[in-house]
Amino acid sequence: MTDFVAHMRDRLSDDRGLVFVRDNGEPARLTVTELDRRARATAVWLTERGMTDHPALLLYPAGLDFTVAFLGCLYARVPAIPAPLPDAGAPHSGRVRTLLRDAGARLVLTDSAHAPELSGLSARVVDPSADPDAWTPPVLSADTVAYLQYTSGSTSEPRGVEVSHGNLLHNLELFRSLAGAEPPRRLAGWLPHYHDMGLVGLQLHALYVGADLVFMSPTAFVARPVRWLELISRYGAEWTVSPDFGYSWCTRRITDEQLAGLDLSTLAMALSGAEPIKARTLAEFERRFAPAGFRPTAWNPGYGLAESTLMVTCVPRGQGVTVHRFAPSALERHQAIPDPDGVPLVACGPVSGLDLRIVDPGCSAPVPDGRIGEIWVAGPSVALGYRGRPEETRATFRAGGGRWLRTGDLGFLLDGQLYVTGRIKDVIIVNGRNLYPQDLEEAACRANPAAGRSAAFGIRRPDGGEHVVLIQEVRRGRSTVLSEVADRVMDLVAREFGVPLSLMLVARGAVRQTTSGKLRRRHMRELFLSGSLIPLHAELEPAVNDLLATAS
Repeated sequence: MTDFVAHMRDRLSDDRGLVFVRDNGEPARLTVTELDRRARATAVWLTERGMTDHPALLLYPAGLDFTVAFLGCLYARVPAIPAPLPDAGAPHSGRVRTLLRDAGARLVLTDSAHAPELSGLSARVVDPSADPDAWTPPVLSADTVAYLQYTSGSTSEPRGVEVSHGNLLHNLELFRSLAGAEPPRRLAGWLPHYHDMGLVGLQLHALYVGADLVFMSPTAFVARPVRWLELISRYGAEWTVSPDFGYSWCTRRITDEQLAGLDLSTLAMALSGAEPIKARTLAEFERRFAPAGFRPTAWNPGYGLAESTLMVTCVPRGQGVTVHRFAPSALERHQAIPDPDGVPLVACGPVSGLDLRIVDPGCSAPVPDGRIGEIWVAGPSVALGYRGRPEETRATFRAGGGRWLRTGDLGFLLDGQLYVTGRIKDVIIVNGRNLYPQDLEEAACRANPAAGRSAAFGIRRPDGGEHVVLIQEVRRGRSTVLSEVADRVMDLVAREFGVPLSLMLVARGAVRQTTSGKLRRRHMRELFLSGSLIPLHAELEPAVNDLLATAS
């Protein structure tokens, strides 16, 4: 088969379905057969309005209505654009305007509950009375655009990745192959549908392999993280997906009383991806939830990006986590040399079904195993390009003779597995040394375990040298002495990395992240330099103080 619609309709069943658990705990159910019927009705409604091949922006809350609308777009050959609802009272938010303009979207779809607040966008609600039997399957091929996955826009304007039906089917088959001969019967999760991991890794993956799906809203998870694990426990889910943040949030927030009511023994695969994977997060989650039946072999760390639909590499079922430590001084020279006391890095799995090479980002020449370079990917999962951006498409998707995707990520291969070390543009160069911001952030977290997120970046001093700045969230309590917190963080970072540091302590929530949980380091740098951050406490190098005074 060359398109997802044919694959989906070939597996219709009243025995399989989707369950969305509302924030109040009430489940809403939809069988796959009913999902297909509603998707066909949506497709008829779209086709009657001349929407074939014209993108539609989907602004839905978490739930089944989005899934129906998304599949309806596929059934009508309408490129869907999943996007988060704008904040209440701000239907003309900058991001929505950017997506509409960039994609050339002619229609905004939403549910009836949000239509009034989106009236300024002329948002429409699909007429449920459209006749599903009037649907005619569109002509689709492997190259037909299925949907547009917009990047976060954390470093520039959001760009719409054109994902074809062929890209989608190939990537979903990579997911299916991870399970080997035992495809999952039930998936559970909380990731947003507008994030590639939530859309492909959770919703479409379940439909592709013929599994039941049980899911909830991201806001319900963040407010009470035990709800995610309760879904796994109550419904006997075998597969779940989450960025590192999700596992860390559960470890920190789930109480002993809540833990006592969980049963995670059915969970055979727990994918971790979408952001840097911390060895400490996995180890702490293991220890915390082992009494609930969580097995270390359930871990499946992986690496991917929207430009390759989603997955590039991932550890197959049953292999668990591989963690190696590497000498920090060698990593600074872009070399991975084992060191039992060094920086821990998590293996993100072998390459399977795609081609992958590590190249010198300066000259694009391949580098040997154990050498850090830019990760390049080629194969059927690599998307068509960025919508309406031919120059950026050529630069990113047509490297090395036209077949390689330049990911912008740094990593290395060792013993057949990929290790990811960071983003090219995030690397901080101090006196010729290459420092990875996530290593500095990890050290800061160890110095202050009760802290929230942190963001490290480099700024240019007046003398031309690079200087490290760390923005660290803290929860200020009665017993918190901010100067002591600052001293602990600065002492540990200086001891481990041997670099001077400017530190700013800020309130919880001040460190920005993307919709998928990735740190917006360059945005934090802009906020810092513009004086837009409100410090609770700051220890800044004099030259940095002078720089900020000049900027303001």
